[in-house]
Amino acid sequence: MSTTFFLVRHAIKEKAIGDVSITPEGILQAQSTARRFSSLPITAIVASPLRRAKETAEYIAIATNSAHSEDSRLRERANWGDLPEQTFDEFVAMWERSTRDPDYVPPVGDSAKQAGARLSSLLKELAKTYPPESNLILVTHGGLITDFLVHAFSEDRLNRWHPDFVAAQSNLVSECSITKLIYEKGNYKLDVFASVEHL
Repeated sequence: MSTTFFLVRHAIKEKAIGDVSITPEGILQAQSTARRFSSLPITAIVASPLRRAKETAEYIAIATNSAHSEDSRLRERANWGDLPEQTFDEFVAMWERSTRDPDYVPPVGDSAKQAGARLSSLLKELAKTYPPESNLILVTHGGLITDFLVHAFSEDRLNRWHPDFVAAQSNLVSECSITKLIYEKGNYKLDVFASVEHL
């Protein structure tokens, strides 16, 4: 008996500091993603508490007639604006250092390893909470998705999806892409990675 998780990156967001909304183009992306799921029996939707994820989740919830909730474990590793007076360039440098060194704990947020572990804990908890054969949508962030995958899978397995996956990870998960995981008896199978066929 398995649980299927669909990890969805939020739609295109406004280019500004802080907890920003999705753009008009992002709304169209979210609507296309919602249509992709509308014919599937969705058990529940869980979103990051950041606005761009919540707004994306709302479109999917309407199309699938599903309940949705928030969980802070789906938050990004760090968000520009969490550290007062941090410039965008400083944020990018901090982010890139965290990506290169998964154990590095930045001045705000989590290390990449910590972020991957917290998503793993949420997935396992949800698999226990919901009935077998559930389809769960998690609306989250690109960095968290790859943090989890690097945490959960060997580099060799990830390289089947993209050569040099670990080095390229920051550019692999597009907005509103869908990554499909099948969880069974404590093991994950990566069935689809960062698909944008629905957009």
